[in-house]
Amino acid sequence: MAEETDPIEQEEIVEPVAVETTWSNLPFIITIAALTVYFGFQTVQLISERGNLGQVKSSQEAAIQEAQKVQTQFRNLVTKTGQLADQGHAGAKMVMEELQKQGVGFASTQAAPETKVSPGKPDTKSVK
Repeated sequence: MAEETDPIEQEEIVEPVAVETTWSNLPFIITIAALTVYFGFQTVQLISERGNLGQVKSSQEAAIQEAQKVQTQFRNLVTKTGQLADQGHAGAKMVMEELQKQGVGFASTQAAPETKVSPGKPDTKSVK
């Protein structure tokens, strides 16, 4: 009779262990599945946003090039006006003074050495 009870006890011990390992893995499997879905969703969203940003950047390229073109033209205009002011043109001097008051004008190449030649003379112009 002792032999009959031993196999039954061994079978009872094996069955609950198998069921417990299956149920103990279920929360882990659900967590892994949820993380996989979450990271997949985030990846798709980031790829979509990257595409949208690329489209926005490409649509602004023309405006940026146009702004650079206008800026170059303005610099050329101010440079030529500065050259005229250095040659003694009264209107060009007035324009350059107004631009410098507003902080827009560029320093002319000949004006810088003149200020270095006379360091004893105080500068009365206020720089804004």
